[in-house]
Amino acid sequence: MPQTQVKGKNGKSAKWEQRRHEIVDASAKVFAERGYHATSTTELCEANDIGKGALYYYIGSKELLLAAIHDRVMDEVMLGADRVNLAGGSPREQLAMLGAELLDVIFRFPDHVWVFLHDFPALTGKNAETFRQRRRAYEQRVENVFKQGIESGDFRPIDTRLAVIAWLGMHNYTYLSLRAGGHFSVREVAGSFADIFVLGIATRA
Repeated sequence: MPQTQVKGKNGKSAKWEQRRHEIVDASAKVFAERGYHATSTTELCEANDIGKGALYYYIGSKELLLAAIHDRVMDEVMLGADRVNLAGGSPREQLAMLGAELLDVIFRFPDHVWVFLHDFPALTGKNAETFRQRRRAYEQRVENVFKQGIESGDFRPIDTRLAVIAWLGMHNYTYLSLRAGGHFSVREVAGSFADIFVLGIATRA
């Protein structure tokens, strides 16, 4: 008797979804090493040991592959933000937890993050708009923590938009100098960053 395959939300089988994830992950490494524009479709097929037809079947175009890498990063980042929201805590604690979650993604997906930060201008049309919306949704999560901190008296009155830009810059570019398994753990880096940042915006008790 044939087994019933479990279908994902897009109607594809779990096996299809798994193979697609593998292609996205392998391609992120290629893009990180060579750059999006310098990488050919043939090179992507070689890296994944598939033909162009199979690449189209699992992904579609080269730009859709780039969009999938960006989605991979944003999916993980938003899951982390959801966990922080459920955990609750003071604005200071929330900010520290958000930093730890973001750094965890950066440490686990260094190639994806490199592509995410460097190649997003190559996205066009709907792909670019989706990326902007998802990025802004996450930024609003962080900005809300700053606003809550100001309202509670934990943080000084600051421009919350500029605070988000500074906070993201502090965390995002750790991929240039820090790697998983290196001298510092995710928790150590997140704790240090939280101390540096919060001490700079905290009210003087």
